[in-house]
Amino acid sequence: MIADAPVRSLVLWFPDWPVTALLHEAAESSPPGRAGPIAVIERNLVVACSAAARAEGVRRGQRRRDAQARCPGLTVVPADPARDHRAFAPLVAAIEERAPGVQLVRPGLCALRARGPARYYGGETEAARMLLETLQRHGLPDVRAGVADGPFTAEQAAKSGATAAEPVCVVPTGGAAGFLAPLSVGVLDASSLGAGAAPSASDDLVGLLARLGVQTLGEFAAMPPDRVRERFGERGLRLHALSGGRDSQPVRPRTPPPELAREVAFEPPLEIADQVAFGMRVTADDFIAGLGAVDLVCTELRVELVGDRGERSERVWLHPGSFDAAAVVDRVRWQLSEEVGAYGGATGERAMLRSGVALVRISPEAVDAASHHAPAIFGGGPEEKVHHALSRVQAMLGHRGVLTPAIGGGRWLIERQVLVPWGDRHAKGPEGLAAQRARPWPGSLPDPLPTTVFAEPVPVDVRALGGELIDVDERGSVSAVPAVLIESGRRRAIRAWAGPWPVVERTWDAARSRLAHRFQVVDADGGAWLLVCEGDAWTAEAVYD
Repeated sequence: MIADAPVRSLVLWFPDWPVTALLHEAAESSPPGRAGPIAVIERNLVVACSAAARAEGVRRGQRRRDAQARCPGLTVVPADPARDHRAFAPLVAAIEERAPGVQLVRPGLCALRARGPARYYGGETEAARMLLETLQRHGLPDVRAGVADGPFTAEQAAKSGATAAEPVCVVPTGGAAGFLAPLSVGVLDASSLGAGAAPSASDDLVGLLARLGVQTLGEFAAMPPDRVRERFGERGLRLHALSGGRDSQPVRPRTPPPELAREVAFEPPLEIADQVAFGMRVTADDFIAGLGAVDLVCTELRVELVGDRGERSERVWLHPGSFDAAAVVDRVRWQLSEEVGAYGGATGERAMLRSGVALVRISPEAVDAASHHAPAIFGGGPEEKVHHALSRVQAMLGHRGVLTPAIGGGRWLIERQVLVPWGDRHAKGPEGLAAQRARPWPGSLPDPLPTTVFAEPVPVDVRALGGELIDVDERGSVSAVPAVLIESGRRRAIRAWAGPWPVVERTWDAARSRLAHRFQVVDADGGAWLLVCEGDAWTAEAVYD
């Protein structure tokens, strides 16, 4: 066999993969339902559409408005390459378990050498059917397979030769040119396995061939190579070889990512948290060593606990630096201690485990290069010393033994003071502090905020010049001009004031509804106060220093 001769290749094609990936993620977050017409749009063009959309006349390459004109009920979704890769990665791993050496071309298309699987499973057709059965068990019944000389021809066999009734198309050895001959030159685009160039270059060449009257791959392959090189250059000569079935591009298998997750099973299941933590020590050491082998450290750790009855508890733990084995064991222990339903006999809402722990799985949610966490040449600085001290105290006292202040969301200043465990960063997710601060919070105090907020509101009196107590009516009007502020028996003349600003909460709940009014007051000594009038009672919420 000469060096440039095509190699028998097996290609798996997942039609309309962006739509499949979208429906797969939607099914994980909500109960699955019947998918309607869906189109995935990129650069205002349809790149993928569902079967229901195709039935209404939607096609790949259509403009968005044309697709919506053909199907008024079309659901338009923007393209998301990250989602496509995320959903496709587990399938590639499943294929590698059956036939190693997979090349991930793009989400929805992968290739591998046919010789090894064919010899192991008794033939090329048998190997392809085995892989399709594996994918069917993962909920993908409409995958097509093509086997031919070279990955380009195998891709066209999967797309053009395979059907829903017969999902495997095998092109005999030496028959690539005859199979490709009737196909349109439009298949020579940059999405093909053998293209390898920018989309604009491929599209321009295909358009030029069409204007020259070359409509099929057979017509293009019949052109003299010297004339093709003279007219189209080396790029055109490469596509000319593909058209004739002379695909010298080999399958380039990917290197599978290392398996960083670790798990330990307990038989019989353990009921005591300290026993589970003790049984995790060797696994935690192996977990950290596995990360170190690829020069990584774990900055966010996912801990999954599985009970004997199948119940699950899952949480992502954060770390101000990076996890070591002891910190991993601590997180497992802390998560177990929070499962009050399993270890305290209570039935709190947070309880997930109702039986003994049968399995613990730890996996890195986020990793970083180990070089970014290497100790300094001349020892750690003040921040590192503080981190080590607080981490040691937290390990002795528990997860909430060391708390740090953070700013959350709310209408009242005391509500915005949130204490979070050391190392936790509540910046992600719908319940994170950043998300809470971004909420509207009607009635909240705008910036600049007071510097001193009282842990408990301080009772005060605000009176008019005549001595009568001031209140606020239903229309938000004060009964008199505030003139005197009395705090802890001390009378302060009010030099300036502003307000009231109402704060209305839970009007739908008679038991917890609240109506209050805020005032800003400056006394004769220059002190600025934030006061609250609720009914006929006055309190000081904060002071502007």
